[in-house]
Amino acid sequence: MTDTLMSTDYSNLKRARYAMPDLVAQALGERGLMAAYRARPAYQQNDYLGWIARAKRDETKQKRLRQMLDELETGGVYMNMKHPASETR
Repeated sequence: MTDTLMSTDYSNLKRARYAMPDLVAQALGERGLMAAYRARPAYQQNDYLGWIARAKRDETKQKRLRQMLDELETGGVYMNMKHPASETR
C-alpha cells in the first residue's frame, strides 16, 4: 500500500482535525500498521485519533489505542462495527 490513498485528503472533514500523538505513531510503527492506518479513510483516521485523545485516564487511552491497533491488524472492523471495505483478503 502507498501513502497516496485517500488518507491525506482531509478537506471534506466537517469535524475538528486531530494531530497524531507520538504515542500513536510509535505504536503504529512498532506493530507495522502505519500502512493499514493510512489506507483507512481520513474520517476514520481522525476519529480514531480524537477518540484516543479525548480519554481522560491513561489506562483508557491505552485501551483505546489497543482497540484501534487490533482493528487495523484484523481488518473489516471500525470502532467495533463491521467495515467490509477494510477487510484483508
